[in-house]
Amino acid sequence: MVYFKWAFWGTIWLIVAAFFHYTLPQHDIVRIVNTYEERQDLSDWTRRFWSTPDDQSQTLENRDVQFIQAVTPEGKARVYRNEDTGWHWPPYFKFDTANLYTEANDAKSTKAQPEWYSITHYGWRNEYLSIFPNAVALKPVAGPDATIIPWLNIVILTLFFALVWALWVRWRRFRRNRIDPMLEGFEDSYDAASDAVADRRGRIGRWLGSWKSKK
Repeated sequence: MVYFKWAFWGTIWLIVAAFFHYTLPQHDIVRIVNTYEERQDLSDWTRRFWSTPDDQSQTLENRDVQFIQAVTPEGKARVYRNEDTGWHWPPYFKFDTANLYTEANDAKSTKAQPEWYSITHYGWRNEYLSIFPNAVALKPVAGPDATIIPWLNIVILTLFFALVWALWVRWRRFRRNRIDPMLEGFEDSYDAASDAVADRRGRIGRWLGSWKSKK
């Protein structure tokens, strides 16, 4: 039972961590090298990893998607999709895909004369499933060693864990004041009933024993 409990809560917290890791904004320091547009097939399983900025996009089997190619200071390739989120989840309310595409084209630089940018995005990258993080903002930084403090993530996670702590404290208090006394009363009633049954069986056994002795 203890292992089941730990497995259950471990699974719950793993899902919560994956949700926040996918949804919260992340920041990469990169050099923009190229932008392009490509038609993407939207399968039933991977559709959830693509934006649905309008109702029509939910029924399309494929559509043209803008991409931004970049390179990190360590030389690792990064590819981001550039899609509006509209009023859908996650709530970035991004409607400026064309503007961001223009900014990315203007931010291109070479390895000989690099220009470094902080690109804000959400989502995951998976080469096997053709999943790309969605870029939501782009701004220049002083250099490849620039530090971006994720203030929004800090605030959201702080509020979330404060809420979890408050709910946990209230649950403990409710359980101590309401549920535990009920369980204790149930256990006492069960013990009393068990003692009564045992006493009745004892009396019946003694009565049967007295009849046997008379024979």
